Amino acid sequence: MNTYDYVALGAMLLMSLLILVQTRGATLGAGLGGAGEVNTTRRGTEKTIYQLTIICALVFALSLIFSAIG
Repeated sequence: MNTYDYVALGAMLLMSLLILVQTRGATLGAGLGGAGEVNTTRRGTEKTIYQLTIICALVFALSLIFSAIG
């Protein structure tokens, strides 16, 4: 395993954790036709977790690309 593989593994684990921590999304009642959550802007910790998830996804994708090239 090279360095890019370790970076991809770490980014994948961190991204999975960040996705599981996020609280936004449709509830079961909304999926069955009930009223869903009201869409509001992200603030504070929620915004930080969202931005970290995007950064982890980019790092993960780039490490896979560099691993395939090198």
